[in-house]
Amino acid sequence: MFKSTDHPPRDLENAFNTFSEVSERLSDAYHTLERRVATLTAELAAARSERLAQLAEKERLADRLQQLLELLPGGVVVLDGEGRVTDCNPAAREFLGAPLQGEPWPAVVQRVMALPGDPGQPLVLRDGRRLSLVSRPLGAAPGEVLLLQDVSETQALQEALARRSRLSAMGEMMARLAHQIRTPLATSLLYLGHLRRPHCSDAERLKCAAKMSAQLGHLNHTVNDMLMFARGGDDEDEDFLLAGVLDELRTAVEARLAAAGGRLLLANGCDKAVLRGNRNALLGALLNLVDNAIDAAGAGVVVHIQVRRVAGGKVELRLRDNGPGIPAALQGRIFEPFFTTRHQGTGLGLAVARAVVLRHRGTVEVESGVESGTCFVLLFPDAGGERLLAGGTAYAAGEAARQQQATGVV
Repeated sequence: MFKSTDHPPRDLENAFNTFSEVSERLSDAYHTLERRVATLTAELAAARSERLAQLAEKERLADRLQQLLELLPGGVVVLDGEGRVTDCNPAAREFLGAPLQGEPWPAVVQRVMALPGDPGQPLVLRDGRRLSLVSRPLGAAPGEVLLLQDVSETQALQEALARRSRLSAMGEMMARLAHQIRTPLATSLLYLGHLRRPHCSDAERLKCAAKMSAQLGHLNHTVNDMLMFARGGDDEDEDFLLAGVLDELRTAVEARLAAAGGRLLLANGCDKAVLRGNRNALLGALLNLVDNAIDAAGAGVVVHIQVRRVAGGKVELRLRDNGPGIPAALQGRIFEPFFTTRHQGTGLGLAVARAVVLRHRGTVEVESGVESGTCFVLLFPDAGGERLLAGGTAYAAGEAARQQQATGVV
């Protein structure tokens, strides 16, 4: 019934061989995997060591940066996207006081500043120190970093150097102006001698008195220019309306323009512009520019003054005449002290005007061409007209009184 066969032993042998091959493959795969794990473990350990070294280096750099910030003489203030102080160094706390962190930056400025600041100008603190302010964005993160530096000593040295230069120029001026002073003084003494004659008629006395007055007026103007140039308009600052100064200027030049058969055209597009400085010094500087225009253009002179607001919170004043213009070769020298092309000129009028404009944190340039007239372009920072006008009735009343005194149409 049953037949003998060899298949079962062969199947078992084949199965055993297959199992051995699979076992060898699994063993090889395991050894490969083991070597791969060892390699990855070594790479991971190396990466971890490198990462730890980087973290240690960053911590070292952070500690060094913190030490530098602690020792830095300049103040560092970090603001977030909302303008609040998030961090600062000891120098900043020494400059600005405490508290700082969490405070809005405008509130900090209002608390520590003695005077409203102009863009680009140092901050004047209540204790008299002046701080330069540099702002930089934080990059991708919202906010900015502010760098504060005490420039009080630097500015004091610059002002002392400028004053020394003016005084040195004054020494040179004395020799150059000896004739300018001696001539009207000698002429006045001569006319005074005529007045003392016993038989001098009333008409001669009036004539001599008028000539004496003119000579003494010229002498007084020369002395005033000398003093103004020496000071550079360095008097106590105040806030004043530019419109009020222009009204006074129009009244002051009315008589001389009428004598020359000329006229003044005034177009003020910034009637609420407020400047900070010395009102009388600026008025004197503008008078010098108008006098210069009248002397240059002569009979029939037309002086056109245009005021407008320009970019950067500036107020531009353009003063143009219809004179013969200034040759290009001389335009670079007209603001030099004692440089003049007039026989009776002292060469101080334009130098004084420039010194006063600079004292008001402004700039002055000249645009001129032969037969096309001369235009002086003055730029001043606006001290904040709307805010100052609304700041109190006393200020507004004072300006109103000044404008009522400076009436008249040219």
